[in-house]
Amino acid sequence: MKKVLLLFFIAVLFFAKDSKAQFSKYIIRFKDKAGTPFSINNPSQYLSARSIQRRTRQNISIDSTDLPITPGYLDSVKLAGNVTILNKSKWLNEVCIQTTDSAALAKINSFPFVISSNPVMRIQQSNKENNNTRNKFNEEISQTATGMQVVQTTADFFNYGNSFAQIHIHEGEFLHNKGFRGEGMLMAMFDAGYKDYLTVTAFDSVRNNNQVIETYDFVKNETSVNEDDAHGMYCFSIIAANWPGQLVGSCPKAKFYLYRTEDVSSEYPIEEQNWAAAAERADSIGVDVFSTSLGYSTFDNPVFNHTYADMNGKITIIARANAMAAKKGIISVVAAGNDGTSSWHYIATPADADSIVTVGAVNASGVVAGFSSYGPASDGRIKPTVASVGQGTAFAGLNNQPNFGNGTSFATPNLAGLITCLWQAFPEFNNMTIIDAIERNANKFNAPDDRVGYGIPDMKKAFVYLLKKLYVQQGAVVNCKTELQLTAKGDSIMPLIIERKLATETNYTQVGTSTFSNGFTVKTFTFSDDLANIPTGIIQYRIKQNIGTDTTFYLDSLSVNYTQTCVTENKVIIKPNPVNNLLAPSVILKSAAKVTITIHNTAGQKIYSSSNNQSAGTQIYNIAFGAYARGMYYVTVFFDDKKVVTKKIIK
Repeated sequence: MKKVLLLFFIAVLFFAKDSKAQFSKYIIRFKDKAGTPFSINNPSQYLSARSIQRRTRQNISIDSTDLPITPGYLDSVKLAGNVTILNKSKWLNEVCIQTTDSAALAKINSFPFVISSNPVMRIQQSNKENNNTRNKFNEEISQTATGMQVVQTTADFFNYGNSFAQIHIHEGEFLHNKGFRGEGMLMAMFDAGYKDYLTVTAFDSVRNNNQVIETYDFVKNETSVNEDDAHGMYCFSIIAANWPGQLVGSCPKAKFYLYRTEDVSSEYPIEEQNWAAAAERADSIGVDVFSTSLGYSTFDNPVFNHTYADMNGKITIIARANAMAAKKGIISVVAAGNDGTSSWHYIATPADADSIVTVGAVNASGVVAGFSSYGPASDGRIKPTVASVGQGTAFAGLNNQPNFGNGTSFATPNLAGLITCLWQAFPEFNNMTIIDAIERNANKFNAPDDRVGYGIPDMKKAFVYLLKKLYVQQGAVVNCKTELQLTAKGDSIMPLIIERKLATETNYTQVGTSTFSNGFTVKTFTFSDDLANIPTGIIQYRIKQNIGTDTTFYLDSLSVNYTQTCVTENKVIIKPNPVNNLLAPSVILKSAAKVTITIHNTAGQKIYSSSNNQSAGTQIYNIAFGAYARGMYYVTVFFDDKKVVTKKIIK
């Protein structure tokens, strides 16, 4: 309540200071959701089946923030006078209205269910848009590649062309080659417009496959976003382009929701409110991942300016809405900002939001871009979270050619797309586990800083990390067999390989393979290792999994203590052969017997002989061999003076 009173006091001071200032848009905050006809127990009234499934899958409860704003409150606001409701936020329990009717505003403030009414935008003096829109985003764009360009040489699924470097820095092609390109995933983008996305060549596949499901302009309250600013189109191409040999995006097979929330002609807090309304729309549909290349710190009217102290994730509209999206199981990926060399210096909201991925910028060599905004958040949390290529980033230009640009706006969609592909591979995990995998498998995880946070994520390592989190094993000796039960995720070209090392051995030997069916699925395998006729003692197993064609990873290891006597037949193992300093024959007996071992050279001379009364089981006989000359020898073993085997060995 103190905070509410403070905001109201600030607004009163401002009105007193500038009596000529006129505002046309306000945010009305409500106290509660009393009298709502909606029920937490019937979420299908206001959430799609997919949105509910996301919550169920991640064990997220439906709560009061999911309930729509009480309709009676909205009706009272609309009927207060000359008032138009522009958009609303059920998460923040507030509505954005347009009015110049002071009597209506006074009446609204008198309602017992209203906490406050705060202006978020002045009356516009002109409808003319700012033609110098790039200044708002503070980014550089060129038709010529700058910086390091990595040439694709491997036989990957996609021919990335100019975008290979920005994909490869994250081993993103590994995900694409494994078949994770965004199919079945829903992404929402929030930007200033997507000019000409309906005609730019890079989006041919997107259009042909009907991958844009919905567009909406929350600035003008209309459905079309094709005629507005091009910034969003640039960012969209970094994710969705499928232009072989020229430009391939980081998640070209997802389905998309394109929302315009940013007005490039001005800068006011209403744009933060627009974002919240759009985010709630995306959540209710069931979107998985957000990509936001926007940030706010200063406004056209200084009374609205944020301070660095505000960058704690708890103050601004857009930061609180981002944190709420995370609570609903969404991964929100946002740009850190391009103020690294400006007086502001720090990240801009919503980069400060909690439980999201804030993206700083590097070049294709991993060098930090000077313009990338500094962290941390004002409460000390690590910001940016990670980094991606935002210097010399390739994207589709309005000239139907690949263009290149600098900005965390471009780093953000590149990484958002790859995160989406990773989550496609592992829908078993919730949003925070996926984010954790991204952080832990970045190159500065153990030494994060205020420029790139945990560093540059490696998608292959994150993939293996998540495989290991899913992996479960059990092992025990039962009836002279090691019984293993292994639960893992894989596909037909990612088999599990079981290796074993006996107590008498120094190296592991492959003893089994378990293969998956088609598709990338979780499967439980049982493997039985017959221990009959092998030495007792500690037996070690390790399980590895072939990951692609270039590398193999060990998932885990385990040991069993083999103490049973499981001999079914007498057996002699003479090794090593060739021998150097020590010959170590193993003798396995069903029942006790006298064991005699002799060694002859090629001239027939007996050079070694020993006898031992051995009990049932396994015994190793160590014979010093270092003093013997190089050459061929014959080892003979007798049980109760009956010859069992003669074997030729070489030193």
